[in-house]
Parts: sequence; C-alpha cells; structure tokens
Amino acid sequence: MHDARVLIDMGEDAVRRLARRGYTLDLSSLESLQSRRNKSIQSGDELRSESKRIAQEVQQTAKAGGDISTLKETARKLKEQIRESEAEQERVQQELTELLLTIPNLPADEAPDGDSEEFAVEQRRVGTPPAFSFDTKDHVDIGEAMGILDFGRATKLSGPRFSVLRGVGAALERALATLFLDLHTRRHGYTEQSVPFLVSRQTMTGTGQLPKFEEDLFKTGVADRDLFLIPTAEVPLTNLYADEIIPPSELPIAVTAHTPCFRSEAGSYGKDTRGLIRQHQFAKVEMVRIAAPEQARGEMEKMVGHAEACLKELNLAYRVVTLAAGDTGFSAQLTYDLEVWLPSQSTYREVSSVSDFGTFQGRRAGIRTRDERGKPTPAATINGSGLPIGRTLAALLEQHQQADGSVLLPESLVKYLGFRRIKADGTPSEE
Repeated sequence: MHDARVLIDMGEDAVRRLARRGYTLDLSSLESLQSRRNKSIQSGDELRSESKRIAQEVQQTAKAGGDISTLKETARKLKEQIRESEAEQERVQQELTELLLTIPNLPADEAPDGDSEEFAVEQRRVGTPPAFSFDTKDHVDIGEAMGILDFGRATKLSGPRFSVLRGVGAALERALATLFLDLHTRRHGYTEQSVPFLVSRQTMTGTGQLPKFEEDLFKTGVADRDLFLIPTAEVPLTNLYADEIIPPSELPIAVTAHTPCFRSEAGSYGKDTRGLIRQHQFAKVEMVRIAAPEQARGEMEKMVGHAEACLKELNLAYRVVTLAAGDTGFSAQLTYDLEVWLPSQSTYREVSSVSDFGTFQGRRAGIRTRDERGKPTPAATINGSGLPIGRTLAALLEQHQQADGSVLLPESLVKYLGFRRIKADGTPSEE
C-alpha cells in the first residue's frame, strides 16, 4: 500500500507512472481524502485539548466552592463532539485506506512500455532448444501414453484443471520438489519453512491479493472466520514477518517452502486448458527475500540466479525477459520472467516470475526495519518461483523425450529417483 503523502508529493509523476500500467490515479480525490483526514485529526486533537482544559477548570472551580454546572454541561458536549469527530476520522481513514489498497505499485523505470507479454524485453537465452528427428508429442500425450498422468480420473474427482500423477510421475514430482529445496537451502542460503495453506483475509491483504483479486481465490471459513487457500507460498512466507521490526543486522532474510497452490484462474477459461500449464491446484517451491530498500534490486538479481540454477540442473533451455510495465503484477515494481522452451508449442512459456516489490508489501503488511537513524521504515520484499512442479515436469517430458517414446532424465534427478529413464510403458530404467 502507498503512503498517500508520497503520491500527492509526486503529483503528476505518480499519475504518469501509474498510467504506464493502465491505472488512472485520481489525484484530486486522493488529495481531498488526505485533507479531510488531516482536518479530522486536527479537529479531534483540538477538541481533546479543550476537553482536558475544561476538566481541569471543573476541578479547580469545585475545589474553590464555585458553581460547576455550566462547566459540566460544556464538558458533556465536548465529549459528544469528540465521539462524533473520532467517528468521522474513522470513516475518512477507512475511505482513504480502501482507495490506497486499490492503487497498484509504481512500475520501475526499467520496465518497458506496453501492456502484454508481446512487449516483454528479452535479456538472454540459455541452452539450445532441442531439435528432434521424429514427430514430437506434448507432455499430455507423453504422460498419458506412459500411464503416469491421468487427467480423466482427476476430472472425475474434482472437475477440469486438476491432475493425478501416478507411479513414476508421482515420484518425479516428489524428486523435483526435493531437488529445488536442496538447491535453495544447501547452495543458495534459504531457510526452509513449513507453512499453513489456509490464511486470513488480513494475510492476503498484506501481500496484495486482496481486495483486488478475491475472485481468483478459493475461499472457505470456520464459524465467522474467512480463510483463503493460498495461491502461492509467497503469501504465508512474506507475512511471517508481518507487524514486526526486523533488525538491519538480520537482513536480508531468505526463506523457501514447498506448498500446494490454489487458483480459480478467473477470466482465463479457454486458455491453456490442456495439461499441466494452468491448473486450479499445483505444487510449487517458492522463494522470498526481505531486505533493506537499498538492497532490493541486488537481492532480486540473486533470486533470478537461484531460479535459473534449477533450470540448469535439469538441462532445460530457457530465456529471461523483463515484463512490460502494464503486464507487471499488481504489487510488483519490476518483474523478470523465466520462460522454458516447450517443443510442442515451439515457443518459450513462463515457468518462474521473480519480482521486486520495493516497500509496497512491507507497508501493507507492517514489515519494517530501521534506517540509518534507527527510525522504523518499511522493508523491501522480493519473491520468485523456484520452481513450479507441474510446468517444470511438462518441460522435462517434452524437452527430453526420445524417439522410442521414453524420456531420458537429467543426471541431477538420478540420486532422488534411482533411475535415469522413464520407458515408454511408464516403468523406470537405470540405463
């Protein structure tokens, strides 16, 4: 969430920058709300000061034996005015907060102009997309022919956009998660966390999923409590530090978790409905870093490297792009996408997003540190996928498919699986 005073001080520059991401900032409305809030605070302070003065006068007059009836009536009226002032202040503050919660983060100047993936700027390509001398299959055809993917039974259980992984498929899913966690905890310095998959409305608001994206969330509840299934482990990992002041000496913080993720994908029906690319439930290893604001961009670059390390361990061809300002997520100021090559589509598809949120989430969630003067200040947050299991598994099956219908897995997975090849019939082979 923004500081209203900062946006107002930025003036037309804030309007211009938000327009790059398709948001129209009504600066006059914001200024009016901020002014009303300030006046209500000032009025309340003045009434409380007058009430305190009258109370002292009542005490002194009574002690001197004077008539205090008029003073008591004045005191009563002041208390009533204070209650009305506080109610007005609360109403204005709520209105201002509701407005601020809907304003997205300011895009970084480095983010290119544009409002879709077509305007993303490629930074680099790593690895060469495989060339095949045979007709390639997509991951659905490969997995179903092997018997390791079962979308039909998943639909029977839960409807479309769910999957069942069986036998070697389930083992591969588990091996990928373990590989990623081992890389992040043993090589990259993250601390693994086991976190709740159900979180509160306040927690969802802290990272920016609410109020804007409520229709994309799965919601449940217990008695009068709203609970939401997490769309990503970013939500609980970041909010571990909500309403805390983190000593600068403890920054940066780096945490990771392997969790299921739940998304309704509202508005995306008809897109990527086949296979593992866009599902209502999927597993993912997530990375979150919390840093001092001046550290954020450097920590983001580190995180991109950590996500790339996962793809390199799997011998997968990929590229890194910078998203356009209008295609950057609500809470982010800059996002790099890692896109893995999918032979069946003859294109690169997003497998990880790494975002610098600046202090946007820190302000919303009350995650703070101290500046050089020791004053509490919002901390910066950075997060990224490292990596989603389903999309990575899809890329593995497609990039490493063989002419005989088998899939040759990278050496990095052998110690977790105990085999190197998935034969065409779905059975493992050590060769």
